[in-house]
Amino acid sequence: MAAERAPPLRLGSVAPNFDSETSNGPISFHDFIGDKWTVLFSHPDDFTPICTTELGAFAKLEPEFTARGVQLIGLSANNVDSHHAWIKDIDEVTGSKLKFPIISDPERKVAYLYDMVDYQDTTNVDSKGLALTIRSVFIIDPSKKIRLILTYPASTGRNTAEVLRVIDALQTTDKQGVTTPINWLPGDDVVIPPPVSTEDAKKKFGEVREVKPYLRFTKLPSQ
Repeated sequence: MAAERAPPLRLGSVAPNFDSETSNGPISFHDFIGDKWTVLFSHPDDFTPICTTELGAFAKLEPEFTARGVQLIGLSANNVDSHHAWIKDIDEVTGSKLKFPIISDPERKVAYLYDMVDYQDTTNVDSKGLALTIRSVFIIDPSKKIRLILTYPASTGRNTAEVLRVIDALQTTDKQGVTTPINWLPGDDVVIPPPVSTEDAKKKFGEVREVKPYLRFTKLPSQ
């Protein structure tokens, strides 16, 4: 029987550590993270259509993540042998070359630790009635803190561009001390946080465009 749900994780929580087998060998998750940004994302099951398209897309985009200092790790509720066979299918179907590890979680230990299961979706279960994982995404920073949590229903595939966009935004805000507005992409204007005075913002960034006293835009020095 699967373990009870752990207390809910929140933004800023330290990502729980765990030991697990993966398609690339055994890991201790905190050791795997090391001092890098990490994207942990779960899948309901091996050899399923939406998951196959997702893994292929992430594999093709792995160089984009690597360029940002980000490593990928997937999770599915199957054993390592199943993962290895599935990876061959993924590469064949999507034209990718999947290299990042996929966690083996047949007992749902990690899924329950990270609350990656539906509350009561009776259609998202395996042949034994065990809950399959839903499509969760966790972005974890080098200090092992959770910076983003996205959860999709099993029927809906993810958007890899949004995962990359959020990583760009998080890394920019951490480095520059700014915030990012709706639909922000690298190169767009950023927003001055309310605690920063306009005078201090001008000293740091130069020109500041004030729409309202609480809504001020600027360009980053590198732009």
